[in-house]
Amino acid sequence: MKIIIIGGGASGVSAAIRIKQNKPQASVTVIEHLSEIMKKIHATGNGRCNITNKNAEHYNEVKDFLESLGLVLRQDTQGRMYPYSNQASSVVDVFTQSCKNLGVEIITDCNVKHCDCFDGVFRVYTDREILECDRLILATGGKSQASLGSDGSGYELAKQLGHNVSELYPALVQLKSSGKLCRQLKGVRVKCNVKIETNGEIKAQDFGELLFTEYGISGIVVMNLSSYVSDARLAASLDRTVAILDLVPEMSESELIEHYEKHGTFLGILPQKLCSVISRQSGDNPEMMAKCIKNQRIIITGTKGYDFAQITGGGVVTDELDESNQSKIHKGLYIIGELQNRQFECGGFNLTHAIYSGIAAADNI
Repeated sequence: MKIIIIGGGASGVSAAIRIKQNKPQASVTVIEHLSEIMKKIHATGNGRCNITNKNAEHYNEVKDFLESLGLVLRQDTQGRMYPYSNQASSVVDVFTQSCKNLGVEIITDCNVKHCDCFDGVFRVYTDREILECDRLILATGGKSQASLGSDGSGYELAKQLGHNVSELYPALVQLKSSGKLCRQLKGVRVKCNVKIETNGEIKAQDFGELLFTEYGISGIVVMNLSSYVSDARLAASLDRTVAILDLVPEMSESELIEHYEKHGTFLGILPQKLCSVISRQSGDNPEMMAKCIKNQRIIITGTKGYDFAQITGGGVVTDELDESNQSKIHKGLYIIGELQNRQFECGGFNLTHAIYSGIAAADNI
């Protein structure tokens, strides 16, 4: 049996390793258009690689797989799992060594131009040669952070093989604002409740750490809510989107007023720079100050785009895939990882899906 995997990221390499673990005699080739595999892994988790999460679906399967490669994990207080070394390079090294030990062929600096299927045989047209295989796995990733390998080419390959792709958008990404507030508060971090309001309707809300920046707002809570912001609709003036911040969700307006009347300041609750801004906004009126704290509104003009997004939203329609990620259009074709229209929150959930989708495809093969 000959298997070709297009894409040398987490999902594709996981699939390659698992196939060889299950069926050592199988011929497995990974095609990667960059000069090395798993380049995006180096940038995950601020270089530490938050590879999975104890609360993620299929965590146990992914953990067992990683341990089978000799990768030891450590957990933080929120269930996020990292390599014991706290170095993303350890993950890449372990996966790369496993490929070598198992006999996975890796072709780098190779671009795939086209794919087709006739009489159950898949043909992969590259800028070097035409390859044939019995099973084909598309694992190219999305189109976020193209410099790390995800250039969006996999969506076109899926279309060539008859699949539909839903609307794409940058996800888990920072948000931009045209207001002065964010620039004034640049560098300030707060734990707060954030709502996304579009055309007067609350679309979603979440609690977590937010960072004010020169361009707008960042932080895990912002990135988790970013999928509710449409760059296209904002650019076309179809939406008016506002981020509403409750900077002290544990206290009511009346409790905040009482605190101010007793202490004459909010310095015991909020950072000094934020206190100064709220003071200017409200004219030091306690009632207005409390309202500003509980209902700080930031106009959103868009996201930071694909170059800064952790993942791509949208993708190959999942109704066209079975539980093993095999195509319902072409038997023997598998579409895994970020190419699918399946997105999850920050914290190792997306990488868990990427790895597990590769394992599931490999086990089915």
